Amino acid sequence: MRLLVGPISAVQRLLNDQRVDHVLTLVSPDAEAPEVAAPRTLLRFNDIVEARAGLVAPSPEQIATILALPEGLGRDATLLIHCHAGVSRSTAAAYMLACAARSPGEEQALAAQLRAVCPEATPNALMVALADERLGRGGAMIHAIAAIGRGAEAFEGTVIDWCLN
Repeated sequence: MRLLVGPISAVQRLLNDQRVDHVLTLVSPDAEAPEVAAPRTLLRFNDIVEARAGLVAPSPEQIATILALPEGLGRDATLLIHCHAGVSRSTAAAYMLACAARSPGEEQALAAQLRAVCPEATPNALMVALADERLGRGGAMIHAIAAIGRGAEAFEGTVIDWCLN
């Protein structure tokens, strides 16, 4: 599977320039989602790492939905993942899917690869923790993301083209 990951501002350009089989949109509950012609999964939650009054945290059910996406797509499918800035929610989803596609023990290498292709990546720690639990990684995903630390300051993240095969 190929992952294209980035900010909402890159969605139309990526859809115009690339073959995209499915779009994963991760936006806040009150945010507008861009129109897309491809099949889409739309999940609405705030980019928070712990419960806060008036905001919606990512849920285990939403993480399960993300992790199940490859089941309905072919091995050669392209999944476009975006959030608002392409820094936190979308990079967390990409990292989760990469970990799910690879064997346990590769979490640190995948986190390092993510940082190499997107210096701004700061994956949402709650999403990663929920995926770590669901995938039975015993904290390895959590520790790997903590080890790469916060990404470079940026208004938007770099568009990532990540092949998981």
